[in-house]
Amino acid sequence: MKIRFGYVSTAITLWDASPSKTLTFTRYQQLSKQARTEKLLELTKLNLAHTLRMLYFNLAHEIEVYRLSSSLVPLATHPEVFWDFVTPFKKEWKEIGDLIKKHRLRVSFHPNQFTLFTSPQTKITDNAVIDMEYHYRMFEAMGVADTGMMNIHIGGAYGDKVTTIARFHENLKKLPSDIKRSMTLENDDKTYNAEETLLACEQETVPFVFDYHHHMANLCEPPLEELLPRIFQTWDQVDLVPKIHISSPKGDKEFRSHADFVDLEFIMPFLKMVKEFGQDVDFMIEAKAKDQAALKLVEDISKVRGYKRVSGAAIEVK
Repeated sequence: MKIRFGYVSTAITLWDASPSKTLTFTRYQQLSKQARTEKLLELTKLNLAHTLRMLYFNLAHEIEVYRLSSSLVPLATHPEVFWDFVTPFKKEWKEIGDLIKKHRLRVSFHPNQFTLFTSPQTKITDNAVIDMEYHYRMFEAMGVADTGMMNIHIGGAYGDKVTTIARFHENLKKLPSDIKRSMTLENDDKTYNAEETLLACEQETVPFVFDYHHHMANLCEPPLEELLPRIFQTWDQVDLVPKIHISSPKGDKEFRSHADFVDLEFIMPFLKMVKEFGQDVDFMIEAKAKDQAALKLVEDISKVRGYKRVSGAAIEVK
């Protein structure tokens, strides 16, 4: 079996490479009409250029798994701003997409915590659909809508999980079917545990992005060994190996916070468990040190008997 490793958004090894440079709506309002347009175009062009830098960095280090920044386009979903961020940058979007396709890179988005389908407020659900449409439109502009995935959480419990989960399934009907096909769900560190998230994934036929750190912070009754086969099966309908989020606690008192790097001792029980199943997986590293944490974890694991490094960011498990 093979494990590939990736990271989130920004390669901190690179100088000034953030792909998430933004503009507040307050600042936007202070600008003239022409200055507003110029600023939106300037920041988006810079974010796309930095994304391209990141992709070339990833290729140089053989990193095949990467989460794109959700903030590539400033104020893209603001109700008073909505603007065409595709047409002015057709060349840039295509260049990014061509690189992704040529090297068969696995890319994803993770819309923010406000992208909710559990809220009793219609406006919040409508905004969630708008946000998902924004992310999907970026995939379309890159030409990778058939392989790119968008990961979200179920959301809040609002004091009644049974009613809320039912509302989640009902609200999700508002999401266009082509966008829903690109959606994944992730378990929470406080609210919806792995078992609850898995049930939602199975009902909606969407893949489950299992987060090991969240699971350890929010355990469910069935042992993980029983859930993993079903978790892996949720990926059967898409041509992708299961993706798993990996991080470790900042400390005992800050157990839910992500540390700068990943503690091998913390994840080793899970590594051994995955090894037993022999299932290829992709690990998305959610550590503060981002690319450096991903590459260090590859190096750390490669020193363990039975784990052989086969590329810059991949391990073969024997």
